[in-house]
Amino acid sequence: MSSVNQKNNYNRVASIYDRLAGIIFGSAISRSQFSLLRYPLPGPRILIAGGGTGALLEELGKTEAIPLQITFVELSERMLHKAQKRNAGIHEVRFICGAAEQLNTGHSFDVIITPFLFDNFTPAKAREVFGHLDNMLAPGGTWLFTDFCIDPDSPWWHSVLLRLMYGFFKILAAVEANHLPDTGSLFAAAGYACEKELFFYRNFIRSALYRKY
Repeated sequence: MSSVNQKNNYNRVASIYDRLAGIIFGSAISRSQFSLLRYPLPGPRILIAGGGTGALLEELGKTEAIPLQITFVELSERMLHKAQKRNAGIHEVRFICGAAEQLNTGHSFDVIITPFLFDNFTPAKAREVFGHLDNMLAPGGTWLFTDFCIDPDSPWWHSVLLRLMYGFFKILAAVEANHLPDTGSLFAAAGYACEKELFFYRNFIRSALYRKY
């Protein structure tokens, strides 16, 4: 399902992605993704969409004592290969190489986790991906969302850094977006409630726990 020529495919940077993120953001990337795992999960069926090199799998392996059924979806084969080497503890993990909007499991999930997924998408593509994932989340389920955040009160360097990141990844990963989609309006229109909200790296990164009603 995946190839190095696909849009939003991080194969070419898979070997340096974690180190690069650490150089620019320190521990903020990992802390933002892990922060929402401290709250109780409503059920064992977990979907991680755009899971990258799989750091979340190791964190779930350390923090969750009840066995989980995790579906891990990643478009980049090289990222997925790194994720498959992670220690997920007692949890059962099904790895799928492909795009999140093409996933068809035949069952719903209690939790969906999207770590830095939506910043790759144009507004139209974001709506498509959101709608597909929303259909797979069970009523009462939680959506753990983490991504970059720009608002009218953001300092100037947020926009500059974001433009530099888009320029870099547009070349190496064929990222299709030029700016962040308005994911907040997607959650609001679908009737989600934001129950937790945390910010990192001087409010440049936002993590939110949404509940589906």
